Amino acid sequence: MPRTAAPLLAFHSPNSPVPRAADSDRRRTNASVILRSVLEHGPVARSTISRLTGLSPASVTDYCARFTELGLIRESATPQRSKGVGRPHVPVDLDASRFVVGGVHVAVPYTTVALLDLRGRVVAERRIGHDSSLADPARVLARAAEGLDTLLTEAAGATPLGVGVAAGGWVDRDSGTIVDHPLLGWRDVPVRELLGARTGLPVHVDGHARALVNGERLFGRVRGSRSVLHLFVGNVVDAAFATNDEVHHGPRSQAGAIAHLPLRGGTEPCGCGRVGCLQVELSERTLCRRAREAGIVDGVNPTHVVTAAERGDPVAVRLLTQRARMVGRAVGLLLDILNPETVVVTELGVIRREDCLRALREEVGDARASAVVPTSFPDSVLAVAGGSVMLDVLYRDPLSV
Repeated sequence: MPRTAAPLLAFHSPNSPVPRAADSDRRRTNASVILRSVLEHGPVARSTISRLTGLSPASVTDYCARFTELGLIRESATPQRSKGVGRPHVPVDLDASRFVVGGVHVAVPYTTVALLDLRGRVVAERRIGHDSSLADPARVLARAAEGLDTLLTEAAGATPLGVGVAAGGWVDRDSGTIVDHPLLGWRDVPVRELLGARTGLPVHVDGHARALVNGERLFGRVRGSRSVLHLFVGNVVDAAFATNDEVHHGPRSQAGAIAHLPLRGGTEPCGCGRVGCLQVELSERTLCRRAREAGIVDGVNPTHVVTAAERGDPVAVRLLTQRARMVGRAVGLLLDILNPETVVVTELGVIRREDCLRALREEVGDARASAVVPTSFPDSVLAVAGGSVMLDVLYRDPLSV
């Protein structure tokens, strides 16, 4: 059932001069840094926002009034005094009670649909398994839209701002298209068009590694890092790199395609004809196949390998730590190439087990081990990936979402 997005308020009078592009860019930037300051420091006084951003108190007050009218922020119920003297300040904070964004993450075995609030917290989430409709992207996206509609119905009173979609493979953000996802067999799928028609909401699409970099810089533990590399290791293996708060996309958003980088010590044959390509070596499919061959599991769910390790199975522990060491080699390679300040790794063993994180860091080496951290969203990484696509749009241009 199509939904109606939150109405937009117009602040530009039709009788006033048409704003120049530079003015529009400046207003967008100012609005972004002010709302980001509220996100990071709220409840926070307007005078503090002015000091943090370098913008004039009058400008901060004007933008905060606009955000309040739009319902993005609200005044705190308790005024604060500066050192107990003078007029009390009335701090502002995000209003996380009114709006939500939809998040959709398309993985190989299932699609995750979720609702997130303005702080990136998952309000509701469900998984929709793929069946014989896997080869039919229209059917997969239709079921995702139905799942979102159910979550919105259950979240009575929440107003959706839009939907973010994240997926592996080659995803063109500008056109809202999954250009190529070999494991799904999808090519040139117009996700924005298909899901927008189903939901009646604005839809934004990006690769999941880039989406998670945006989630980390907005809501994660590495917020404030000057440069961040994110390595996603699942059935799909890819990466994203951000410097000075900007994620690098490249032409048609092809940046981060590292599936066929050679991995030292790799033995797995790849469909490209080579041996030891990064994705085929680290893929969860490879992990599960090796676990089946060792008699640990009988299916294709990698969490069962982790469960076996938690029960003390030494072979499961060895498979997970060996995989973590190979991930460490991939991290070391990317550190040599890009030299980021921080590396965030999303990988099942590293998320769940200290011995896997330790093995990864040992492979990276003592000098750089402290720069490598696991994802900030261990319990909801796929939901956050989808929602962060839309939340990034909101925080970059909050007056036009």
